[in-house]
Amino acid sequence: MKYLSLFIITLVFFSCGNERILQLPEIENATITEIHDVSHAYLFYDETKEDSVELNRKNLISTTNWLVNVDKRLTLEQAIPKIKFLQDKKRNAKMHKNEAAKNYYTCNDKSIQNLGFLEFTDVAYHFTTINSIKDSRENNSVKLHIDFKNADDIYINQKRITKSNLSNDLNEIITLSSNALFYITISVEKTNSFQDYIWLKNTVHSFLNAFVIMNNNEFIY
Repeated sequence: MKYLSLFIITLVFFSCGNERILQLPEIENATITEIHDVSHAYLFYDETKEDSVELNRKNLISTTNWLVNVDKRLTLEQAIPKIKFLQDKKRNAKMHKNEAAKNYYTCNDKSIQNLGFLEFTDVAYHFTTINSIKDSRENNSVKLHIDFKNADDIYINQKRITKSNLSNDLNEIITLSSNALFYITISVEKTNSFQDYIWLKNTVHSFLNAFVIMNNNEFIY
C-alpha cells in the first residue's frame, strides 16, 4: 500500500489503482505534536468487509515509535482487538527490541490544524466492566471513575453529567480538593466510536499532572 498524501482530517492512500480514505479522530490542544523515528499501522473502516475493519501493519518496525492511525468511524468493538494485537506483537518481540519506543494514536488537532498524538504504550485494555484490578498508585488517592455509555450518558462516580460539561465538572472536582491525589479510571461502552473514545481520553489527559493520574487499565464493555 503506497502512501499518497496527508490531509489534516484524512489520510488518503493509493493502492492498485484505488483511492482509500482514513478519517482521523479529532482532538484539540494535544500535548504531543511531534514524534521522530516512527513507523505506521492503519486501521481502515471498510464497509465491504463483514466486520468493517481492516488492519495494515506491513510497514511497522519493532524498534521505532509506532503511530497507529485508526479511522474514527470504527467502534471500539471493532478497533480495540486489532490494537491489542499490535500491542502484543511489540511487547512480545524477542529480537530487535527497543524499550524506549512508544505507541501513539494519530489525531487531527483542530486547534493547530495539524497532527497531534496520544500515547497509549502502557494501556491495558480489558473487555469487561470495571473490576478489582489494583494499581499501587491508587493508595491514598481520590478515585474517579468516568463511565462513557454514550454522548448523552456519561457518569463520574455514578453521577450523570453531559458530554459538554465533562471538562468543567472534572476541573471543579479537582480544584475543590487541590491538595489531593486523584486517580482516574475510564470505562467505555464498546458500541461507541473510536472518535468518542479519543475525545474522552484526550479530555482526561489534559488534566494529568503529578497529582492527577490515569489508570493504565481501561475497560471496554
